[in-house]
Amino acid sequence: MSTAPDTIDDNRNTFGQPRHNWTRPEAQALYDLPFADLIFQAQGIHRRNFDPNHVETASLLSIKTGGCPEDCGYCSQSAHYETDIKATRLMDQSAVVETARRARDAGASRFCMAAAWRNPKDKDLDRVCEMVSAVKGLGMETCATLGMLTEDQARRLQQAGLDFYNHNVDTSPEFYGRIITTRTMQDRIDTLGHARNAGLKVCCGGIVGMGEQVGDRLGMLMLLANLAVHPESVPINMWNEVKGVPVNDTAERPDPIALVRVIAVARIMMPKSVVRLSAGRQYMTDELQALCFVAGANSIFIGDVLLTTKNPQTDRDAKLLGRLGMTSKLDTAAPAEAQIAVQAAV
Repeated sequence: MSTAPDTIDDNRNTFGQPRHNWTRPEAQALYDLPFADLIFQAQGIHRRNFDPNHVETASLLSIKTGGCPEDCGYCSQSAHYETDIKATRLMDQSAVVETARRARDAGASRFCMAAAWRNPKDKDLDRVCEMVSAVKGLGMETCATLGMLTEDQARRLQQAGLDFYNHNVDTSPEFYGRIITTRTMQDRIDTLGHARNAGLKVCCGGIVGMGEQVGDRLGMLMLLANLAVHPESVPINMWNEVKGVPVNDTAERPDPIALVRVIAVARIMMPKSVVRLSAGRQYMTDELQALCFVAGANSIFIGDVLLTTKNPQTDRDAKLLGRLGMTSKLDTAAPAEAQIAVQAAV
Protein backbone atom coordinates (compact mmCIF):
# COMPACT_ATOMS: atom_id res chain seq x y z
CA MET A 1 0.00 0.00 0.00
CA SER A 2 1.43 3.40 -1.02
CA THR A 3 1.82 6.28 1.38
CA ALA A 4 2.91 9.88 1.01
CA PRO A 5 6.32 11.06 2.26
CA ASP A 6 6.50 11.59 6.01
CA THR A 7 6.99 15.35 5.61
CA ILE A 8 3.61 15.62 3.90
CA ASP A 9 1.90 14.02 6.89
CA ASP A 10 2.99 16.64 9.40
CA ASN A 11 0.54 19.22 10.76
CA ARG A 12 1.80 22.02 8.55
CA ASN A 13 0.67 20.22 5.41
CA THR A 14 -2.24 18.36 6.90
CA PHE A 15 -3.84 21.73 7.50
CA GLY A 16 -2.49 23.27 4.32
CA GLN A 17 0.00 25.65 5.90
CA PRO A 18 2.92 26.86 3.75
CA ARG A 19 6.44 25.50 4.07
CA HIS A 20 9.58 27.16 2.78
CA ASN A 21 12.15 24.39 3.17
CA TRP A 22 11.30 21.86 0.48
CA THR A 23 14.02 19.48 -0.66
CA ARG A 24 14.44 17.80 -4.04
CA PRO A 25 13.82 14.28 -2.65
CA GLU A 26 10.55 15.49 -1.08
CA ALA A 27 9.39 17.12 -4.31
CA GLN A 28 10.32 14.04 -6.34
CA ALA A 29 8.60 11.73 -3.86
CA LEU A 30 5.41 13.76 -4.19
CA TYR A 31 5.56 13.72 -7.98
CA ASP A 32 6.15 9.95 -8.02
CA LEU A 33 3.14 9.09 -5.85
CA PRO A 34 0.49 6.87 -7.41
CA PHE A 35 -1.77 9.25 -9.30
CA ALA A 36 -4.81 8.73 -7.07
CA ASP A 37 -2.77 9.37 -3.91
CA LEU A 38 -1.22 12.54 -5.35
CA ILE A 39 -4.59 13.94 -6.45
CA PHE A 40 -6.16 13.02 -3.10
CA GLN A 41 -3.52 15.01 -1.22
CA ALA A 42 -3.66 17.96 -3.60
CA GLN A 43 -7.45 18.13 -3.56
CA GLY A 44 -7.55 17.92 0.23
CA ILE A 45 -5.13 20.83 0.60
CA HIS A 46 -6.97 22.77 -2.09
CA ARG A 47 -10.29 22.41 -0.25
CA ARG A 48 -8.79 23.66 3.01
CA ASN A 49 -7.67 26.89 1.37
CA PHE A 50 -10.08 27.59 -1.50
CA ASP A 51 -13.59 26.98 -2.74
CA PRO A 52 -12.91 23.90 -4.93
CA ASN A 53 -15.77 24.83 -7.25
CA HIS A 54 -14.70 28.38 -8.06
CA VAL A 55 -12.28 29.53 -10.78
CA GLU A 56 -10.70 32.99 -10.92
CA THR A 57 -10.87 34.64 -14.35
CA ALA A 58 -8.28 37.12 -15.59
CA SER A 59 -7.62 38.97 -18.83
CA LEU A 60 -4.24 39.77 -20.37
CA LEU A 61 -3.44 42.56 -22.84
CA SER A 62 -0.17 43.37 -24.58
CA ILE A 63 0.09 47.14 -24.21
CA LYS A 64 3.47 47.23 -25.99
CA THR A 65 4.35 44.36 -28.32
CA GLY A 66 7.64 43.14 -29.79
CA GLY A 67 11.11 44.61 -30.11
CA CYS A 68 12.31 43.24 -26.76
CA PRO A 69 16.13 43.18 -26.39
CA GLU A 70 16.07 40.01 -24.27
CA ASP A 71 16.91 36.68 -25.95
CA CYS A 72 14.37 34.44 -24.18
CA GLY A 73 14.39 31.41 -26.46
CA TYR A 74 10.65 30.82 -26.27
CA CYS A 75 9.43 34.36 -26.97
CA SER A 76 7.87 35.65 -30.17
CA GLN A 77 8.56 39.23 -29.04
CA SER A 78 12.33 38.98 -28.84
CA ALA A 79 14.19 41.23 -31.30
CA HIS A 80 16.81 38.46 -31.63
CA TYR A 81 14.58 36.20 -33.75
CA GLU A 82 12.68 36.37 -37.03
CA THR A 83 9.07 35.88 -36.00
CA ASP A 84 5.77 37.11 -37.37
CA ILE A 85 5.42 39.72 -34.61
CA LYS A 86 5.85 43.37 -35.50
CA ALA A 87 7.00 45.79 -32.83
CA THR A 88 4.46 48.37 -31.68
CA ARG A 89 4.51 51.46 -29.52
CA LEU A 90 2.90 51.70 -26.10
CA MET A 91 -0.87 51.79 -26.49
CA ASP A 92 -2.95 54.84 -25.72
CA GLN A 93 -4.53 54.86 -22.29
CA SER A 94 -8.05 55.18 -23.66
CA ALA A 95 -7.70 51.98 -25.71
CA VAL A 96 -6.30 50.07 -22.74
CA VAL A 97 -9.10 51.21 -20.43
CA GLU A 98 -11.78 50.39 -22.98
CA THR A 99 -10.36 46.88 -23.41
CA ALA A 100 -10.27 46.45 -19.63
CA ARG A 101 -13.89 47.58 -19.37
CA ARG A 102 -14.99 45.04 -21.95
CA ALA A 103 -12.95 42.32 -20.27
CA ARG A 104 -14.63 43.17 -16.96
CA ASP A 105 -18.06 43.01 -18.56
CA ALA A 106 -17.13 39.67 -20.13
CA GLY A 107 -16.34 38.18 -16.73
CA ALA A 108 -12.70 39.04 -15.94
CA SER A 109 -11.96 40.02 -12.36
CA ARG A 110 -8.29 40.88 -12.96
CA PHE A 111 -6.68 42.78 -15.83
CA CYS A 112 -2.99 42.31 -16.61
CA MET A 113 -1.03 44.76 -18.76
CA ALA A 114 2.11 43.41 -20.42
CA ALA A 115 4.88 45.33 -22.17
CA ALA A 116 7.81 43.78 -24.03
CA TRP A 117 10.64 45.64 -22.29
CA ARG A 118 13.86 44.58 -20.58
CA ASN A 119 12.99 47.25 -18.04
CA PRO A 120 10.67 50.27 -18.36
CA LYS A 121 11.98 53.79 -18.86
CA ASP A 122 10.65 56.28 -16.35
CA LYS A 123 8.75 58.23 -19.03
CA ASP A 124 6.99 55.04 -20.10
CA LEU A 125 6.32 54.07 -16.51
CA ASP A 126 4.51 57.40 -16.03
CA ARG A 127 2.03 56.37 -18.72
CA VAL A 128 1.67 52.84 -17.36
CA CYS A 129 0.94 54.21 -13.89
CA GLU A 130 -1.86 56.30 -15.37
CA MET A 131 -3.26 53.18 -17.07
CA VAL A 132 -3.09 51.26 -13.80
CA SER A 133 -5.00 53.95 -11.93
CA ALA A 134 -7.67 54.11 -14.64
CA VAL A 135 -8.16 50.32 -14.74
CA LYS A 136 -8.26 50.20 -10.94
CA GLY A 137 -11.06 52.74 -11.17
CA LEU A 138 -13.14 50.18 -13.07
CA GLY A 139 -13.25 48.02 -9.96
CA MET A 140 -10.82 45.39 -11.26
CA GLU A 141 -7.70 43.89 -9.74
CA THR A 142 -4.66 45.16 -11.62
CA CYS A 143 -1.54 43.32 -12.71
CA ALA A 144 1.44 44.33 -14.84
CA THR A 145 4.46 42.64 -16.37
CA LEU A 146 7.01 45.12 -17.66
CA GLY A 147 10.36 43.38 -17.26
CA MET A 148 12.86 44.15 -14.53
CA LEU A 149 12.02 46.86 -12.00
CA THR A 150 13.94 48.96 -9.54
CA GLU A 151 12.46 49.25 -6.07
CA ASP A 152 11.48 52.86 -6.76
CA GLN A 153 9.63 51.84 -9.93
CA ALA A 154 7.82 49.10 -8.05
CA ARG A 155 6.81 51.60 -5.39
CA ARG A 156 5.46 53.98 -8.02
CA LEU A 157 3.33 51.22 -9.51
CA GLN A 158 1.99 50.30 -6.07
CA GLN A 159 1.09 53.91 -5.37
CA ALA A 160 -0.74 54.07 -8.71
CA GLY A 161 -2.97 51.19 -7.60
CA LEU A 162 -1.21 48.11 -8.94
CA ASP A 163 -2.15 44.95 -7.04
CA PHE A 164 0.09 42.29 -8.65
CA TYR A 165 3.41 42.26 -10.45
CA ASN A 166 4.09 39.33 -12.78
CA HIS A 167 7.68 38.26 -13.29
CA ASN A 168 8.13 34.58 -14.09
CA VAL A 169 11.23 32.55 -13.30
CA ASP A 170 10.37 30.41 -16.36
CA THR A 171 12.18 27.20 -15.39
CA SER A 172 14.67 25.67 -12.96
CA PRO A 173 17.96 27.44 -12.16
CA GLU A 174 19.78 24.52 -13.83
CA PHE A 175 17.89 24.75 -17.14
CA TYR A 176 17.60 28.53 -17.19
CA GLY A 177 20.91 29.21 -18.97
CA ARG A 178 19.84 27.06 -21.92
CA ILE A 179 16.83 29.32 -22.51
CA ILE A 180 18.01 32.85 -21.64
CA THR A 181 21.42 34.55 -21.58
CA THR A 182 20.59 38.28 -21.41
CA ARG A 183 19.07 38.19 -17.92
CA THR A 184 20.10 36.01 -14.99
CA MET A 185 17.87 34.14 -12.61
CA GLN A 186 19.14 36.42 -9.85
CA ASP A 187 17.92 39.42 -11.87
CA ARG A 188 14.45 37.89 -11.73
CA ILE A 189 14.65 37.16 -8.02
CA ASP A 190 15.81 40.73 -7.39
CA THR A 191 12.79 42.14 -9.25
CA LEU A 192 10.47 39.90 -7.23
CA GLY A 193 12.10 41.26 -4.09
CA HIS A 194 11.61 44.85 -5.23
CA ALA A 195 7.94 44.16 -5.87
CA ARG A 196 7.53 42.59 -2.44
CA ASN A 197 9.31 45.43 -0.69
CA ALA A 198 7.02 47.91 -2.42
CA GLY A 199 3.94 46.14 -1.07
CA LEU A 200 2.91 44.45 -4.32
CA LYS A 201 1.57 40.92 -4.54
CA VAL A 202 3.60 38.61 -6.74
CA CYS A 203 2.52 36.56 -9.74
CA CYS A 204 5.33 34.18 -10.64
CA GLY A 205 5.48 30.82 -12.39
CA GLY A 206 7.03 29.21 -15.43
CA ILE A 207 6.75 27.20 -18.62
CA VAL A 208 6.68 23.46 -19.20
CA GLY A 209 7.40 21.74 -22.49
CA MET A 210 10.55 23.62 -23.62
CA GLY A 211 12.71 20.50 -23.50
CA GLU A 212 13.30 20.50 -19.75
CA GLN A 213 13.16 17.33 -17.67
CA VAL A 214 10.78 16.50 -14.82
CA GLY A 215 13.54 17.48 -12.40
CA ASP A 216 13.61 20.96 -13.93
CA ARG A 217 9.86 21.36 -13.44
CA LEU A 218 10.23 20.35 -9.83
CA GLY A 219 13.25 22.65 -9.47
CA MET A 220 11.13 25.55 -10.66
CA LEU A 221 8.40 24.74 -8.13
CA MET A 222 10.98 24.37 -5.35
CA LEU A 223 12.44 27.78 -6.18
CA LEU A 224 9.00 29.36 -5.82
CA ALA A 225 7.94 27.34 -2.79
CA ASN A 226 11.15 28.15 -0.90
CA LEU A 227 10.81 31.92 -1.31
CA ALA A 228 10.28 33.71 2.00
CA VAL A 229 6.71 34.42 0.88
CA HIS A 230 4.99 32.26 -1.72
CA PRO A 231 3.72 34.00 -4.86
CA GLU A 232 0.04 34.85 -4.50
CA SER A 233 -0.44 33.63 -8.08
CA VAL A 234 1.50 30.84 -9.78
CA PRO A 235 0.90 30.68 -13.57
CA ILE A 236 1.79 27.39 -15.21
CA ASN A 237 2.28 27.91 -18.93
CA MET A 238 2.50 25.13 -21.48
CA TRP A 239 4.90 25.89 -24.32
CA ASN A 240 3.14 27.54 -27.27
CA GLU A 241 4.60 26.83 -30.68
CA VAL A 242 6.23 30.03 -32.01
CA LYS A 243 7.77 30.43 -35.43
CA GLY A 244 11.46 31.28 -35.53
CA VAL A 245 12.52 30.83 -31.90
CA PRO A 246 15.25 28.44 -30.64
CA VAL A 247 13.00 26.50 -28.26
CA ASN A 248 11.36 24.94 -31.31
CA ASP A 249 14.47 22.75 -31.56
CA THR A 250 14.09 21.30 -28.06
CA ALA A 251 10.37 21.63 -27.30
CA GLU A 252 8.33 18.58 -26.40
CA ARG A 253 4.74 18.92 -25.25
CA PRO A 254 4.35 17.27 -21.83
CA ASP A 255 2.31 14.15 -21.38
CA PRO A 256 -1.12 15.22 -20.03
CA ILE A 257 -0.79 13.18 -16.85
CA ALA A 258 2.68 14.66 -16.27
CA LEU A 259 1.16 18.15 -16.52
CA VAL A 260 -1.51 17.27 -13.96
CA ARG A 261 1.21 15.98 -11.65
CA VAL A 262 3.00 19.34 -11.88
CA ILE A 263 -0.24 21.16 -10.99
CA ALA A 264 -0.84 18.84 -8.03
CA VAL A 265 2.70 19.26 -6.69
CA ALA A 266 2.40 23.05 -7.06
CA ARG A 267 -0.83 22.97 -5.04
CA ILE A 268 0.72 20.89 -2.25
CA MET A 269 3.94 22.91 -2.06
CA MET A 270 2.19 26.30 -2.25
CA PRO A 271 -1.16 25.60 -0.58
CA LYS A 272 -2.43 29.17 -0.36
CA SER A 273 -1.32 30.34 -3.82
CA VAL A 274 -3.72 30.63 -6.74
CA VAL A 275 -2.48 28.22 -9.43
CA ARG A 276 -3.34 29.46 -12.91
CA LEU A 277 -3.62 27.48 -16.14
CA SER A 278 -2.05 30.07 -18.42
CA ALA A 279 -0.68 29.80 -21.95
CA GLY A 280 -1.18 26.56 -23.86
CA ARG A 281 -4.76 25.81 -22.91
CA GLN A 282 -5.68 25.66 -26.60
CA TYR A 283 -3.76 22.38 -26.68
CA MET A 284 -5.66 20.97 -23.70
CA THR A 285 -8.81 18.90 -23.90
CA ASP A 286 -11.73 19.68 -21.63
CA GLU A 287 -10.94 16.49 -19.75
CA LEU A 288 -7.33 17.54 -19.14
CA GLN A 289 -8.43 20.95 -17.87
CA ALA A 290 -10.95 19.27 -15.58
CA LEU A 291 -8.18 17.07 -14.13
CA CYS A 292 -6.04 20.15 -13.55
CA PHE A 293 -8.89 21.81 -11.63
CA VAL A 294 -9.27 18.70 -9.48
CA ALA A 295 -5.49 18.76 -8.88
CA GLY A 296 -5.68 22.31 -7.55
CA ALA A 297 -5.65 24.78 -10.46
CA ASN A 298 -8.14 27.56 -9.79
CA SER A 299 -7.50 30.36 -12.25
CA ILE A 300 -7.55 30.86 -16.04
CA PHE A 301 -7.04 33.64 -18.55
CA ILE A 302 -10.11 34.34 -20.67
CA GLY A 303 -10.15 35.66 -24.24
CA ASP A 304 -8.87 34.13 -27.47
CA VAL A 305 -5.39 35.75 -27.39
CA LEU A 306 -2.68 35.85 -24.70
CA LEU A 307 -0.17 38.49 -25.79
CA THR A 308 0.69 36.92 -29.16
CA THR A 309 -0.55 33.32 -28.79
CA LYS A 310 -3.94 31.66 -28.97
CA ASN A 311 -6.23 30.85 -26.05
CA PRO A 312 -9.59 29.04 -25.81
CA GLN A 313 -12.50 31.36 -26.48
CA THR A 314 -14.60 32.69 -23.62
CA ASP A 315 -17.76 30.80 -24.59
CA ARG A 316 -15.86 27.49 -24.53
CA ASP A 317 -14.57 28.28 -21.04
CA ALA A 318 -18.05 29.21 -19.81
CA LYS A 319 -19.49 25.97 -21.17
CA LEU A 320 -16.73 23.85 -19.64
CA LEU A 321 -17.07 25.45 -16.21
CA GLY A 322 -20.82 25.05 -16.45
CA ARG A 323 -20.49 21.34 -17.22
CA LEU A 324 -18.20 20.99 -14.21
CA GLY A 325 -20.56 22.92 -11.92
CA MET A 326 -17.83 25.48 -11.25
CA THR A 327 -18.51 29.17 -10.68
CA SER A 328 -16.67 32.22 -11.99
CA LYS A 329 -17.41 35.76 -13.03
CA LEU A 330 -18.29 34.31 -16.44
CA ASP A 331 -21.59 33.30 -14.82
CA THR A 332 -22.77 36.92 -14.78
CA ALA A 333 -21.19 38.13 -18.03
CA ALA A 334 -23.42 39.13 -20.91
CA PRO A 335 -22.78 36.83 -23.93
CA ALA A 336 -22.58 39.74 -26.40
CA GLU A 337 -20.09 41.60 -24.21
CA ALA A 338 -18.02 38.45 -23.87
CA GLN A 339 -17.65 38.15 -27.63
CA ILE A 340 -16.72 41.83 -27.97
CA ALA A 341 -14.06 41.47 -25.27
CA VAL A 342 -12.58 38.43 -27.00
CA GLN A 343 -12.09 40.43 -30.17
CA ALA A 344 -10.88 43.58 -28.39
CA ALA A 345 -8.13 41.79 -26.48
CA VAL A 346 -6.22 40.89 -29.66
